[in-house]
Amino acid sequence: MAEAAAPRTHRTRSWWGWGWADAHPDDAECLEMGALVPGTLARPLPVPKIADLRIGPPAVTPPAALAPLVTADPAVRASHAMGKAFRDVARALRGRPGRIPDLVAHPRSDRDVADLLEWAGEHGVAVVPYGGGSSVVGGVEYRGEAHRAVLSLDLTAMDAVLEIDTAGRSALVQAGILGPALEDRLRPHGLTLRHFPQSFEFSTLGGWLATRAGGHYATGRTRIDDFAQSLRVVTPAGTGTSWRLPSSGAGPSPDRFFLGSEGALGVITRAWMRLQERPGHKASAAVAFTGLQDALQAVRAIAQSDLLPANCRLLDAGEAALSGASHDGSAVLVLGFESATAPVGDRLGVALDLARTHGGTTAKTGADAPPDAAVGAWRSAFLRMPYLRDGLARMGAVVETFETAATWDAIPALIDDIRTEVGAAARRATGHPALVNCRLTHVYPDGAAPYFTVIAGGRPGDEEAVWDELKSVAEDVLHRHRATITHHHAVGRDHRRSYDRQRPEPFALALRAAKSALDPHGVLNPGVLLDV
Repeated sequence: MAEAAAPRTHRTRSWWGWGWADAHPDDAECLEMGALVPGTLARPLPVPKIADLRIGPPAVTPPAALAPLVTADPAVRASHAMGKAFRDVARALRGRPGRIPDLVAHPRSDRDVADLLEWAGEHGVAVVPYGGGSSVVGGVEYRGEAHRAVLSLDLTAMDAVLEIDTAGRSALVQAGILGPALEDRLRPHGLTLRHFPQSFEFSTLGGWLATRAGGHYATGRTRIDDFAQSLRVVTPAGTGTSWRLPSSGAGPSPDRFFLGSEGALGVITRAWMRLQERPGHKASAAVAFTGLQDALQAVRAIAQSDLLPANCRLLDAGEAALSGASHDGSAVLVLGFESATAPVGDRLGVALDLARTHGGTTAKTGADAPPDAAVGAWRSAFLRMPYLRDGLARMGAVVETFETAATWDAIPALIDDIRTEVGAAARRATGHPALVNCRLTHVYPDGAAPYFTVIAGGRPGDEEAVWDELKSVAEDVLHRHRATITHHHAVGRDHRRSYDRQRPEPFALALRAAKSALDPHGVLNPGVLLDV
C-alpha cells in the first residue's frame, strides 16, 4: 500500500551548525560554557550569515529539460556546501565554508537522477549526493579543483513510503525520507525500522545506507546493514535493483557492495527495509562503578551473554560528569531493555546481577521502576550535546567527537593511549589542558565501540587546524592498536588517510576498478573512498 508524504516542518535548519536554528545556545549561554574551558574567547563569535559570503554565479547552466529540478539560489547553495562536523562549523564561523556548489538539484524520480548524472558526466560536473547533510567526516562537500563545477544532488524530494508488506514486516522506501517522517508512516501499522542514530531527526534513509550507519541500540541488530533487504542504485553506467530476499548465498552480495559506498559508486534511490513490531515493554537502570576497568569487565560479561540489551552504554567518569549522569567521579553504565512481545524486567535483573559481580552499584531495579536520574540525564545530554558543541565553537573552543571499534583485548590500552596522547597534543597545540572523555556506544561479544569527546581551548582563528592536529594524533593511535577509523560515522574525506591504511590492497584494487566501470567520468562524490 502506498503512503502519502507527511507535511514538512516549518522550523528552519541551521545552515552553519547542527539542527534547528532556533535551538542553538544564545550568547549568554555561550559565555557560561566558555568560562569552563581555559583559552576560549572573551565573547562569542557572531552567528554567521549567508549574506556575508561571497557566492558567485554558477559556472554551468543546466539544459532546459533539467532546469525545473535545479536551483542556483545562494542560500540553498550555501546550506549544501558542507556537513556538520566541528571543522565545518569552525569554517563557517570564520567565513571560510569551502567550495560552495554551483547548483543544487532536487530530483523526484530515478529517471531524474539518471538524467542529472548523464549531464554531469558529459560536462565534467562533480555530483555530491546529499540527504540530510549531517555528515561529520566531509562526506557531502567537494574539495579540489579537478571539476569545472559542482552539483549537490539533494534527494529529500524522494521521500515516499511506496509499499508496506505487513506479513513480511518490510517496506519499500525512497532514500530521501528523513528519520521522523519514516517512523510517522510506519507507526499506524505498529511497525518500526528501529534505527535511531543521534542524527535521526536530520538524516535520511539513503544517508544511513550510503554510510553504513549505526543506530542507537547497543547490541543485536543495530547497523543499517542488518535491515537492508534490497537496494535500487542509479549509476552513470546504468540502474540496478537487487532481489528482495530474506537471505541468499549467491556470490558476493550486491547490496553490501553499495552499502557504505558514500555515493562514490552510485546513488541509492530506494530500498526494501526489514521492520519490527514497535516495543511495548521497556525497563532501564543505571549502574555506577568506582573504576573503569571493573566497568569494562561488566560490560564484556553482559555483551557475551544472551541478554541483548537495547542500551548498554558505558560512560567514563568524565563523560558521566559532562552529561550529568554522575557527580562523584564514578563511571556509569546505562542499561535498557525493550520488547514487543514480553516483559523485560527479568532480563534487566540478570544484567544488573552481572554488573554487581564486577563491583557495580545500582539505585533502582525492577521492571516497573521509572528510569533513574542518571538515565534521564544522559538521554537529555545525548540529544542536546551537538548544539552545545556549536555554542562552544562560537567561543573559539575545539570540541569534537570521534569513534572507533576494537577487540576486547585492545580496548583498555586504546582508551588510555587516546586520553594520554590526544591530551598531550592538545596542550602542545593550544597551551591549555584538554578534556578527553570516552564512552562505549555499541558492544559486541568480541569487542566494543569506544566514542571519544575532546574539548580544548583553541588558537583564535585557527580552530580548524588545531582539530586536524588532534585528529591526526588520534588516527595514529587507532592504527597502532588496529582499531577501525570509523564504527558508524563513515569515511568521507576526513578519514581517507586512515581508511587507505586499513583496507587490504587487493580490495582497493577491486574498488578502483569498480569506480572506473560504474563512474567512467569520475564525477560521483570525487575524493570519497578513493582518488579518481
